[in-house]
Amino acid sequence: MRATTLVAGLCAVAVSGVFPAAAADRVSAPPPAGLTEAVEQTVSDGFPGVVAYTRRGERASRVAAGLADTATGERARPDQRFRIASNTKSFVSTVLLQLEGEGRLSLDDSVERWLPGVVQGNGNAGRDITIRQLLNHTSGIYDPTEEPEFFAPYLERQEWDHVYTPRQVIARAVRHKPLFAPGSGWSYSNTNYLLAGLVIEAVTHHSAPSEIRHRILAPLGLKDTSFPVTDPAIHGPHLHGYDLAGRDMTRFSPSYDWTAGAMISTVDDLARFHRALFTGRLLRPAQQRELLTTVRFPKAPAYGLGVQHMDLPCGSGPNTERISAWETDGAGPGFTSVSLITTDGERQLVLVNVYDLGAELKDERPIPESGGLGKAQAAALCN
Repeated sequence: MRATTLVAGLCAVAVSGVFPAAAADRVSAPPPAGLTEAVEQTVSDGFPGVVAYTRRGERASRVAAGLADTATGERARPDQRFRIASNTKSFVSTVLLQLEGEGRLSLDDSVERWLPGVVQGNGNAGRDITIRQLLNHTSGIYDPTEEPEFFAPYLERQEWDHVYTPRQVIARAVRHKPLFAPGSGWSYSNTNYLLAGLVIEAVTHHSAPSEIRHRILAPLGLKDTSFPVTDPAIHGPHLHGYDLAGRDMTRFSPSYDWTAGAMISTVDDLARFHRALFTGRLLRPAQQRELLTTVRFPKAPAYGLGVQHMDLPCGSGPNTERISAWETDGAGPGFTSVSLITTDGERQLVLVNVYDLGAELKDERPIPESGGLGKAQAAALCN
């Protein structure tokens, strides 16, 4: 799922070796003016707990407000882990781009080449879909995770350990006709990234989570980031996730999301990864250009390969300044998060809070309404 509501709220106002920790990981600074007040406002407006990381140049700050666990009264802290949901997609696209840079595949290869017979039937044809179209969501493949009944084992029967395998989700997707011919439109589909994960495994003969650990987590020292496959628990210090009724949604099998959104991280780890990615430290120049090449369709975002470009407002009125940024986000049971970095790489914001998946599936607002979100964005990214 995607944190579209949170982002709307914000907008309304080949690699080897070990990278040294970025200077911003070592130099702490007071939060930008207004950030602490903005985060505290979101809690006053109904978010159980909110955690934010910001960076300006080499100086980083962290802010937390509210509760990590409403049952025990544990306070929210910036070092606590959370489910990053679809922020996982930028890790997956990075691995595939690295594999292309090593000459082991082309983004213009067909899905059929690497996954013969997996995408077929009801008008679906893997031979007509490229890896690139999976990564930029122009494949037209249906997304069954948009269906309320898909989540019935969890949300209706409380079977929090229920497992969907990636191939089961893909098989469910191809029972439906494509939404459009490949390359002729744009539609966000988690199915695309489940197929992308299977492509990683077909090319490398290793599991997709192990490739992400080897290529990204270990080199960057992301010690608090993990990729569970079926384990429904979050281990170590962590935020609890809630729906809008206050039900604890922390225990939830990530199996259905896999390479579309199963990862767990912290605001610091996610910020370090995105700083490395968007400043060109993880990809060769040709692949960096591909990452940031966006597609343009009516009523669709400027979407690249697992990342999105945004022009965000700083202020209001006819002479409002706008700031250019790259964004990833994620939303699922109990958690939503957004990661923003200015295109010059100088400023970042990573913010995490609550999300009601059941409400989204009913086309209802999945997060509390709060002007604090826009204020936090302005405090972190604007002058």
